[in-house]
Amino acid sequence: MSFRFQLKIRFADVDRAGIVYYPRFLHYFHVALEEFFGRQLNVDYHVLVNQYRIGLPTVHLVTDFIQPISYGESIEVEIRVQKVGYSSITFGYRTFKPGESEPRNKGHNVVVCMHMDTFQKQKVPDWLRVRLESNMRSNA
Repeated sequence: MSFRFQLKIRFADVDRAGIVYYPRFLHYFHVALEEFFGRQLNVDYHVLVNQYRIGLPTVHLVTDFIQPISYGESIEVEIRVQKVGYSSITFGYRTFKPGESEPRNKGHNVVVCMHMDTFQKQKVPDWLRVRLESNMRSNA
């Protein structure tokens, strides 16, 4: 199942033209990831990192910019699990203006499950795999 949350575009998010500066979308994607972990997977992202010692650095990223979004507008950021590998996870993202069905921006990233103490990649833990795959099945 996809997960969406809403945020308002702030002054610090836009360029001189008054539209979202493109790197901010990557920040929105990560905010969506943190919200998704807490609300959908029932483990706050900071707990994943600090208690479970699991990091999820991005190793591949693709983004398409379709329509601009302006200062003061609200957007919905959507995230969904696309694939769970042995040590990697692929997340898909889309941004929408509320009430619109066509995305303003879309992309995906691949993260690698890493141990925070050794910075070595590791297998996606079984408890996390079950939660991710359960969420992925509900997307079908």
